[in-house]
Amino acid sequence: MLLTFIDRLGEYNPQLFRELKGRLKPFSSTLAVASSLLLQLIVFLFQIRELPDEKYSISGQYSLLRVASEQKVNLLNTQLTELQSKLNSYKQVQLTDPTIIPNLELQIKKVSADLEAARDFLYNSYAPLDQIDWTLWWRDHWEYIFLTFTVIFVFTLLVGGTYLLINDLAKEEHRGTLNFIRLSPQSETSILTGKLLGVPSLIYLFVFTAIPLHLWAGRSAKIATSYIFAYYAILAASCFFFYSAALLFGLVSRLFSNFQPWLGSGVVLLFLFMTWTIASSSSGYFNNPTTAIILLSPWDMINYLFPNLFRSYSEPPIQELQFFFFPIGQNFISLLSFNLLNYGLWIYGIGQAMKRCFRNPNATIINKRQSYLFMVFAQVILWGLTISEIQDSEDFPLIIIIGFLNFAIIFSLIFVLSHQRQTIIDWARYRHQNNHHESLWQDLIWGEKSPAMLAIFINLAIAAMPIFIWVSFAQDKIFNEYFSKITVLLAVALSVGLMMIYATIAQFMLLLKTQKRYVWSVGTVSALIFLPPMILQILGVYPKQENALAWLFSTFPWAGLEYADSLTSCLAILGQLTVITLLNFQLNKQVKVLGESATKALLAGR
Repeated sequence: MLLTFIDRLGEYNPQLFRELKGRLKPFSSTLAVASSLLLQLIVFLFQIRELPDEKYSISGQYSLLRVASEQKVNLLNTQLTELQSKLNSYKQVQLTDPTIIPNLELQIKKVSADLEAARDFLYNSYAPLDQIDWTLWWRDHWEYIFLTFTVIFVFTLLVGGTYLLINDLAKEEHRGTLNFIRLSPQSETSILTGKLLGVPSLIYLFVFTAIPLHLWAGRSAKIATSYIFAYYAILAASCFFFYSAALLFGLVSRLFSNFQPWLGSGVVLLFLFMTWTIASSSSGYFNNPTTAIILLSPWDMINYLFPNLFRSYSEPPIQELQFFFFPIGQNFISLLSFNLLNYGLWIYGIGQAMKRCFRNPNATIINKRQSYLFMVFAQVILWGLTISEIQDSEDFPLIIIIGFLNFAIIFSLIFVLSHQRQTIIDWARYRHQNNHHESLWQDLIWGEKSPAMLAIFINLAIAAMPIFIWVSFAQDKIFNEYFSKITVLLAVALSVGLMMIYATIAQFMLLLKTQKRYVWSVGTVSALIFLPPMILQILGVYPKQENALAWLFSTFPWAGLEYADSLTSCLAILGQLTVITLLNFQLNKQVKVLGESATKALLAGR
């Protein structure tokens, strides 16, 4: 029956048929099913060992006598405290009746004996089996099984599936069959979908075998069916996201060779553990820029659906989530829809990048048009999740976090959009033939093979625009003498200038004749980012009024803006513009030289 189903699939998706045919063999399928059944039995028996017996304490959670016994102990405790208080009061005054204190001492002795007996009954006696709340015990038992498999499914699918997908691409690349697949008449969507659904098929079989018990446990634990299926939807969406990212990583990370699958799955495992820690922390809160990253993990949504997974607080922090002041976290439907939409947009974007890299391994991950859309999407997410908190803040930690995240995005785009030597040579030499209908400016903004300087500047402008808008409309009370509106705007302008300098230098490095251009490019830019502030610190040149100009030219210009006057700040911006102009003039000259024909270069003596 299974083989017949696989044969039918082959008519619709040959790649999926190929993957399933090679993996769902009788032995491997039986092993996956048997492993799942064995795990289910182990989890069930592990919980059964807590089954109450004749020696179940009255103070146990499920004892029906516990509440009444605790109330009696508390009542006797209160009586004893009151009697001792009275005794102490009477001892401090002169009494006319000498029998009062002896009577109180007798009462205290009797109450103490009763309290000791009540405590002994509560903690050292056993509850009869008919005085145990079996309904509550079985409900908690099924909830334990449900939550256990909820966590197991996440780690098994995301970590295991990521490893298998990256490992499969690495093997295909090593055997040379990946190029054969690229040349097949199937569409990229068909091939990549076949990989996504076929490569982790044994893991799917392992999980599907446990789904009936998971569903049964959830319903027995009185968990709403809508919440259970919402969990399945979130799990499926997160699988597609991480699997798509794994395929993209496998296509672009040939440099790591056999270490690829371990690196990819290790990063996913570390990410899941980190977000697990954040989700289980009662101090964690949402409405900050890092929420955009945290929401890519399923834990917070799972904790919202099943609060008993993390018992450190009464309400999951995700209930505080707002998006442009809209209280998403207060409603189950809006929160689920937002999570699925967020996953869907990421999956779509990664899917477009996979299509580009699959057919042409030398192509950039995204083109310039897609980079603009991605930057707009990033700003909408970052500011949408943060703006409600920024409005009530009197300092700048959230703005700084947004700045650092944008810095990381731009830093990545520099190496994603910048082309290597041969691509620039082809563009410079044949642009007039291939793009004669487009102006140079159009080609620099939208062209696939043109230098990326203008495109990186546009991305920087997109990232800076929300900050300029926020500064323009923000209340004056948010700012102070150190971080005025002008200071913030100058810091953004200086940061944009620095990133343009880094982007131009990175392009220079990628035009080298050496085979390790990317290594030189990343290394040089990283050195320019980290070395200047480190050297200043080592030399004892701290951000002060006399050292402001030095820090304005470092990676952290805002450190010097606090002490710099308007003239110094303007000189720093003018200096950056001069450096950017000279670098791009030299880059343009070098590109023209590279674009010359071999004959012309020979006649010119080059």
